[in-house]
Amino acid sequence: MSAALSWRLLVIAGALVVLGYLAAYFATVVIPIAIALLLSALMGPAVTALVRWRVPRWAATTVVLVGGLALVIGVLTSVVTAFIEGLPDLQNQVTESLETIRKWLINGPLHLTSDDINGYINQAIDAVKANTSVITSGALSTAATVGEILTGFLLVLFTLIFFLHDGAGIWRGLLRAVPSRIRHRVDLAGSKGFDSLASYVKATVLVAVVDAVGIGIGLLVVGVPLAVPLAALVFLGAFIPIVGGLLAGTVAVLVALVAKDLVSALIVLIIVVAVMQLESHVLQPLLLGKAVQLHPLAVVVAIVGGLALAGLVGALLSVPVLAVISAAIRSLYATEREALEPVPDGGEAKKD
Repeated sequence: MSAALSWRLLVIAGALVVLGYLAAYFATVVIPIAIALLLSALMGPAVTALVRWRVPRWAATTVVLVGGLALVIGVLTSVVTAFIEGLPDLQNQVTESLETIRKWLINGPLHLTSDDINGYINQAIDAVKANTSVITSGALSTAATVGEILTGFLLVLFTLIFFLHDGAGIWRGLLRAVPSRIRHRVDLAGSKGFDSLASYVKATVLVAVVDAVGIGIGLLVVGVPLAVPLAALVFLGAFIPIVGGLLAGTVAVLVALVAKDLVSALIVLIIVVAVMQLESHVLQPLLLGKAVQLHPLAVVVAIVGGLALAGLVGALLSVPVLAVISAAIRSLYATEREALEPVPDGGEAKKD
């Protein structure tokens, strides 16, 4: 029994590793499709509701898609506008902070002179000039990355249209490739997996909103510049469970330290820790815990594995992929148990 279980686990692990490397190799196609699937899990219920109200499916898809794009463009516009408006204030506060640091270096325990400070600054400038070629190549790679992002965005949009308009038809087409004797079980596993994905996306959005609002209000109260862009960064970071919100909050603390002072940074740190505690002990168990039913250790391991395999996007997609797989396996096991359970006496339905 144990030997049979061991070789099956090895086969499953090997298959997952192969699939992971294939997904990484074809990342330019797999990642946009995966993001489109996440978005369809979030936007699909709105399309279904409009269809239920006798709106043609193509019209419902158009309304939801255009509305979603308008919402995203509006949010991005407000964030960019807030960043542009807050940048002069940030520059002034950073200048004041640097002047304070300079005075402390001269009058503090280090007793540096102005010539010493200027020498260190010149050394830093010389180091930058010496690595001009590296910086230039990085800029060129960034330009190439922007082109890949635009291509990926178009593929996401194109795929999302088909997922929203005819997702059920696409799934039925995929099921035709499955042997008929197990088609029902595969259909059940896929349906349960997609339901888990939809629950995960909805719960993650709620958690991200709470994190962004809580930390954003704290930044506004403390008077940290660029509070709105930093809150938007926290919102995006929350889509990587446990790790993302903490990293985004760390950026907010660093901005408070540079733009304000140590006391403001400590206050922001307390706010970030409080919001993270709220997420870990209240929001995660109530929302994400019910949605994905995954142990926190499994979530952390999935994030680290996804980060090692496909970078930031891998960390973003690893938990929903694990949630889908877990829900599908649980549904298969439930079906197996129901099939093996003996039928009690008189359990058969009586025919009229």
